[in-house]
Amino acid sequence: MEQETEAYVSKAAALMACVLMTLSYVGILYAPTLILRLPPPASLKHYLIRRFICAAISSIISLIFSALILPIRSWETSNVLGVYGIRADHMWQAAVFPLFLTSLMYAGSMVLKSLLLLNSWTTDMNNSGGLSLGCIKIVLWSLRAQMFAVASNILAWRNFVVAPLTEELVFRACMIPLLLCGGFKINTIIFLCPVFFSLAHLNHLMEIYSAQNFSLLKASMIVGLQLGYTVVFGWYASFLFIRTGHLAAPLIAHIFCNYMGLPVLFARNRGLVSVAFVAGMVAFLWLLFPITRPDLYNDRTNNCRCLHGYCSWN
Repeated sequence: MEQETEAYVSKAAALMACVLMTLSYVGILYAPTLILRLPPPASLKHYLIRRFICAAISSIISLIFSALILPIRSWETSNVLGVYGIRADHMWQAAVFPLFLTSLMYAGSMVLKSLLLLNSWTTDMNNSGGLSLGCIKIVLWSLRAQMFAVASNILAWRNFVVAPLTEELVFRACMIPLLLCGGFKINTIIFLCPVFFSLAHLNHLMEIYSAQNFSLLKASMIVGLQLGYTVVFGWYASFLFIRTGHLAAPLIAHIFCNYMGLPVLFARNRGLVSVAFVAGMVAFLWLLFPITRPDLYNDRTNNCRCLHGYCSWN
């Protein structure tokens, strides 16, 4: 794990490129009001759509910028996309295995959700005189309504589509190959990339500060918790990207974590939740390396398609 790669770009250049991409990702979000002097958006929907466009522009700029620095030997589409972990091969492994692994951290959360759902269904059945076709229809219509509500919710698009995709493109797909080519050790990269990732979330400080009635202490505590969580997740996402060589792995884990929120450690009068959380964490640590073996995600780990051969890390 202490493998050190040959440097194709200087460490200083790689770090500076990562800093510039971080500043670009955050700065472009404020470009419409600070640079273009556009009027304030009329609604939350318009505000978020404007931010979606800015985040997409920032991601494209980062992809082009990193491509100009990286020593890409072949400009064939499949090779260039492979540098960023955008691959069609081994897609189901990159989707299913990391999702299963990530879900183990949320065993307590899922048990709690299942218990609450079971209680809700039991109450509905008791009120309707037991299990019936009508009761089943009500449950199915309720699930359908929830799905449509999520699909039409602009905040859901931010949390489950735009933010995970653009953040993984910039902070994993663009930065990790640069740091690898800068000669950084893999362990160093896993712990360094989340620093940029967490700093990018500092832009929420002013929003939280105003939401907390301009209480600096409360805002700092909330932002501190968020930064701590993003750092831990950043370690995990960087680990997944390097181990699998697949952008889909950290992307799907990111979407799942955004959906689940913070893991539930315990719940009052529900000891099963704590037991599930502990069991899930033990299983997660036990399977962390076996289920992310590079050969599961690449046909030939000694001659993989990823830049600098980071798929072959073992």
